[in-house]
Amino acid sequence: MSEELLRLSKRMSELGLCSRREADEWIARGWVRVDGKVVSELGSKVYPSQRVTVERQAAAEQSKRVTILINKPMGYVSGQAEDGYTPAVALIKPENHWADDPSPEIFHPTQLRSLVPAGRLDIDSVGLLVLTQDGRVAKHLIGETTDVDKEYLVRVEYTKPGKLPDSDLKKLNHGLWMDGKPLLPAKVRWQNDDQLSFTLREGKKRQIRRMCDMVGLKVVGLKRVRIGKVKLGDLPVGQWRYLRADEQF
Repeated sequence: MSEELLRLSKRMSELGLCSRREADEWIARGWVRVDGKVVSELGSKVYPSQRVTVERQAAAEQSKRVTILINKPMGYVSGQAEDGYTPAVALIKPENHWADDPSPEIFHPTQLRSLVPAGRLDIDSVGLLVLTQDGRVAKHLIGETTDVDKEYLVRVEYTKPGKLPDSDLKKLNHGLWMDGKPLLPAKVRWQNDDQLSFTLREGKKRQIRRMCDMVGLKVVGLKRVRIGKVKLGDLPVGQWRYLRADEQF
């Protein structure tokens, strides 16, 4: 069976070299070689068996890109500004940098360039939000094939008499449908009388609130405390720190 041609930018993303947007930038700058020859035309195609390499300048630029963790307060949107609400990136300034940040990284305004959220957190939810300049991090956290789990602490009120039946807790773990599709298995357990821990591997819009609504639970507070191996920890509300070189999601 003959090989199928792929867009060079898509192939570079598949190889984990960078994001597609970064690939297009690097191709335009002449930083990409296919089988040893520079390819600088956007939209170029390659066979999967061809060798794709990048110049040292690309790797050097990528190493300067930062990933930032913020403890998002309520009332901030995770992405673009909308309806008069402020995006979380507006909090990334020196006065909000956590004094106990163990990273040696020093803040510079260029770190705000192309700093995008890798995943969302609703305006009325708080906790760990990742902002990154590194397309590899974004792809790892929100790409189609991601298997990074996320943990949330959710305060709830039961809207029916008595308490939530065990059968409905089992449904929260596995068995609910959303938008015409079955949800992936989750880990949902009681932390105390009014708080549940949710661990999910997917992130549909307002998923936890909608799941709770299906079994008669009203969410009164939602906080993300972990993404993969990275925890919110002691990071204060409204403050941020850098992802350390030794940390991985």
